[in-house]
Amino acid sequence: MYSMFDLLFETPSYRPVYVISDSEMKELKKNQHQEELDEIKTQKVRLEDAFKAQLKHLEEREKEVKKELKVLSASKDK
Repeated sequence: MYSMFDLLFETPSYRPVYVISDSEMKELKKNQHQEELDEIKTQKVRLEDAFKAQLKHLEEREKEVKKELKVLSASKDK
């Protein structure tokens, strides 16, 4: 059984630290924001394409159902 004391000394208490200049930090942030913006645009295009495909499917189904209703109404009148 481990005690808190054992865990304190067995696990390293440090993490690597990287030092970069302000200009490197700005460039890093700029790159991250550009990547995020590119991903947002890509997702937006995918969503728009999915929406258009779903809309087309629904419009086709609407036509089919109207056609079937028309046929059923016509046969019911006879």
